[in-house]
Amino acid sequence: MKQYSISKIKNIAILGHSNSGKTTLADSVLCYGKATERIGNTSEGTAALDFDPEEKKRGCSVQTSVFALEKGDFKLNLIDAPGLFDFAGGVTEALSAADSAIIVLSGKSGLTNGAKKAFEKAKSLNKGIGFFIGKLDSSHAHFYRVISALVANYGSVICPVVVPYIEDETVKCYVDLIENKAFSFNGFEKTQVDVPSGGEIGQMRDMFLEAVASVDDALMEKYFGGEEFTKDEIISGLKKGIVAGDICPVYCGVQQNGDAISLFADSVAEILPSAENATYKLSDGTEKKFEESGENALFVFKTIADPFVGKLSYFKVVSGSITSDMKLKNNRTGEEERISKVMWLKGGKQEEADKISAGDIGSVSKLGNVLTGDTLSISGKTSVAAPIFPKPTLKTAIYPANKGDEEKISSGLNRLMEEDRTISLFSDTETKEQVISTLGEQHLDLIVSKLKTKFGIDVVLSAPKIAYRETIRKPVKAQGRHKKQSGGHGQFGDVIIEFEPTDSLELVFEEKVFGGAVPKNFFPAVEKGLRESTAKGVLAGYPMVGIKATLVDGSYHPVDSSEMAFKTAASIAFKEGISAANPVLMEPIGTLKVSVEDDVLGDIIGDINKRRGRIIGMNPLSNKMQEVVGEVPMAEMSDFSTAMRSITGGSAEFDLEFVRYEDVPQNIADKIIAESKPE
Repeated sequence: MKQYSISKIKNIAILGHSNSGKTTLADSVLCYGKATERIGNTSEGTAALDFDPEEKKRGCSVQTSVFALEKGDFKLNLIDAPGLFDFAGGVTEALSAADSAIIVLSGKSGLTNGAKKAFEKAKSLNKGIGFFIGKLDSSHAHFYRVISALVANYGSVICPVVVPYIEDETVKCYVDLIENKAFSFNGFEKTQVDVPSGGEIGQMRDMFLEAVASVDDALMEKYFGGEEFTKDEIISGLKKGIVAGDICPVYCGVQQNGDAISLFADSVAEILPSAENATYKLSDGTEKKFEESGENALFVFKTIADPFVGKLSYFKVVSGSITSDMKLKNNRTGEEERISKVMWLKGGKQEEADKISAGDIGSVSKLGNVLTGDTLSISGKTSVAAPIFPKPTLKTAIYPANKGDEEKISSGLNRLMEEDRTISLFSDTETKEQVISTLGEQHLDLIVSKLKTKFGIDVVLSAPKIAYRETIRKPVKAQGRHKKQSGGHGQFGDVIIEFEPTDSLELVFEEKVFGGAVPKNFFPAVEKGLRESTAKGVLAGYPMVGIKATLVDGSYHPVDSSEMAFKTAASIAFKEGISAANPVLMEPIGTLKVSVEDDVLGDIIGDINKRRGRIIGMNPLSNKMQEVVGEVPMAEMSDFSTAMRSITGGSAEFDLEFVRYEDVPQNIADKIIAESKPE
């Protein structure tokens, strides 16, 4: 593969809802460009961009992949991102390396939630955006219905470029509105036919010309004057409009057989923004252009960690060029890293390169302490803003299936977290569990499968234990007396303690002993006995909070009293007193914020209510969205992520943060207490 200037490099993210045909679209473009011999099939495991064994097994994309393609005067880096919401981290990776995005829609399914979220994400990052409406050979596919939905959602930015002529519900040909020519297709082979006039084709042509005219005053004047645009004017207008975000070109075709793919591929190579038109954001918030001059610098947008082949880092060059054996500093660690062999990416394969230039994408292996989001440069001072990944919301406790594999699990998960920034791991010291957070059930299933296949680790999953608390609701006075005689010195300690509720999470200890009933040197032992007792409550063995203990009286023996005796006496007083102080079980309560579309607002509120939640407010958001704010028991939220995705089709997002503890309703507390008792 030859070197290309920054003005000829196009980095294109292929996005869309799962099963929309985006990977097949990329495969079709690769086949048309003669980078592959045939169009792959995801369900058969033959797609060039779904090369991972897990993707072949599942028949869908689970990670971001890149394939470099030479197309005429241009180099296209096709960046295929997963469509399933559980692998949304791949969309973040793809867009952090892309200059533009093509959002793939099924002519049958239309404008799905996955496509909407992809559009909003790409728009927020100022990427040029286009659409491809595919699967037009499917029954019930309807291009013009999908176009109407796009216009309804995004308005005048929608600009059809290739449209089908449909007769008797069958696509007869495709019209290239730039050339104003029509073609029939047999795969990639095309035959020019007469351009259909009037009807939907005429309406599309008018929409197309109006969109092109809207980006330039001179073109608008020419348009209203009834003059025809030249091809160069059209191309210039489209380029300008896409970069400015005023035009989103729309294409169509059939991915699996190649119909109209040539019209799509030739057009996007020409009009989508090049790396020269793109910018990247630095950590301080400023934006900068990719440049062929300047210090040699790259940022890592994806990591693959494999126990057999080692670490592979995908990177994009922000300035200068990167060559083999170059030494660069990591902005995060300050450590120097030697770039070994630089390579272009071709799906699951790599092709050795003499250099990777500014704006281009490449890969390098065995970068030791380099993570996704790191910047490497000559000075070590360049710092590209790290991508912001979706927060994992599904929490699951993970145990080894075999004893002694605890460290193996941690090691394996840490390796997987290097390549997937949407996984987090938390060791709960209270419940003695390792809790893994993921984006959903399929994400979790993938992690379990990778632990098995890559690291040979079998695991067991369960819902995380809830960190309940116990407290008291009324003041009491209790005596703790410890007396033991077994030859020689005995043991004697005697305390009277007042227990009362308080707001403090820690035990509050005071003493009001008069006349030396308990010597001062035994006060620390009493306090220690009480503090140790709070670790395990009297109801279900959960830690106790909100207790004030005041030592008011007691007695001692000049020979038999000891610190251990008074510590034991305090423990006895605690057990007797707390049992009589109306002990209650408390549960963690979280503040829940859900962003949801208006049409499913009632369903979400109903689900929250079923979980014993309380709605405390609603705030209107943009794009017909509402933010629902509530408070919910954390114990009821283990499957909320799954339920919400089912209710909303993946359109909603939520955040849950612990806020305080509240009493557990008695009927539920009784069940928790009963379950805590040994059989």
